[in-house]
Amino acid sequence: MYDSDTIAAISTAHGTAGIGIVRMSGDKAFEIAQRIFKGKKSFDEIKSHTINYGKIVDPETGETLDEVLISKMKAPNTFTRENVVEINCHGGLVVLKKILELVIREGARLAEPGEFTKRAFLNGRIDLSQAEAVIDLINSKTSESSRAAVDQLEGKLSAKLKEARNMLIELIAHIEVTVDYPEHDIEEITGRKVYEEAKKVREKLVGIIRGFERGRIIREGINAAIVGRPNVGKSSLLNQLAGKNKAIVTDVPGTTRDIIEEYINIKGVPVRMIDTAGIRETQDLVEKIGVQRTEEAIKSADLVIMMIDAAEGLKEEDIDILNRIRDKKRIIILNKIDLVESDVTFPELDGEKVVEMSVKEDIGIDRLEDEIMGLFMSGDIQTNDEVLVTNVRHKNLIDKAIKSIDEACSSYESGMPLDLITIDIRNAAEYLGQITGESVGEDVMKEIFSRFCLGK
Repeated sequence: MYDSDTIAAISTAHGTAGIGIVRMSGDKAFEIAQRIFKGKKSFDEIKSHTINYGKIVDPETGETLDEVLISKMKAPNTFTRENVVEINCHGGLVVLKKILELVIREGARLAEPGEFTKRAFLNGRIDLSQAEAVIDLINSKTSESSRAAVDQLEGKLSAKLKEARNMLIELIAHIEVTVDYPEHDIEEITGRKVYEEAKKVREKLVGIIRGFERGRIIREGINAAIVGRPNVGKSSLLNQLAGKNKAIVTDVPGTTRDIIEEYINIKGVPVRMIDTAGIRETQDLVEKIGVQRTEEAIKSADLVIMMIDAAEGLKEEDIDILNRIRDKKRIIILNKIDLVESDVTFPELDGEKVVEMSVKEDIGIDRLEDEIMGLFMSGDIQTNDEVLVTNVRHKNLIDKAIKSIDEACSSYESGMPLDLITIDIRNAAEYLGQITGESVGEDVMKEIFSRFCLGK
């Protein structure tokens, strides 16, 4: 598929840095490196999987582009299972661009997003779920999300899914033998065996997706919108949680007029905390737009944190906001509790999750974090040896496989012939194969790898 096709890309992030890497993969990678690398040894003489010092020189002009360390990795013991060369140069934008342009001029092609990982998949180095784990690892925002991605990259999920799929394939083989050799009259015995084994596979799959919600949150995080009247302490809360002055804080109501967001690590879970404009009636055009964006943030949020000024009490505007968020997961914060002499209770908040806080005095932050975790996570969030399904695509396909097994079992219970039951068993195996890539279409692969960055 990739004969005479060598790809190249900058594999490090754009910007100025100490080191930048230009990566090549393909049959011509060594040939190109031989022409442009000048060191104590010719590139052909360099041993595989070693790093060597030298210079990148334009063979046409003799111009030295940079001093580099070059890595030579011979197939098949590479990430892509092709010949791979990595040029470690200085991390300036101009230097990286010049070296990339040179290797492309010498016969390489600019890689598409995720094409190195795609080649690793197509060449059998990793399966599709492991390929997806690469982008999850790159995008992980906490140690727990990183750990879950590494587990998937190591193939722990794939191993469980392949075991279940192989069991289904064995069942199909048993059914086909019975259908092809009816004279042995073992259909009843085979049907019962298929039924019992299918139930076992179903239990395995249900066990795999049982922790999906936890896995999804560890991978994607929680979208939390902080809402309330102007000047109740929303921006101060964001700053306190983020540990820096992300939002402007003043005593002037209406200071926050646009959406401000920050990712915060709360007990291993990434939380996208959104500070919104205060909700109130206003004639200020800019503030009106801010209020509209606040309403949009509420609609898309997984969690709404509503702040109330305990010192001022519950006002009509607060009641209006409460009514707007009735159908959302929510936590009510009574802020500025340090300004109140006695316990504050509001009948309107009966049945709500209420946290008494003083953002200014750092009172109640731990309690808020506990309440957030309590709403979304059950038990310890540490992944330990548990294999978590974190990908919605995987969850949907496993759900479809379980549904197909249920339909096969129902067909058996209804007395349907074995060859008809085979259709549902095959469908279940097909769905599981789409997760690992054993039965996946080009359109699915294209969509998955389009989410990758260039150079990976």
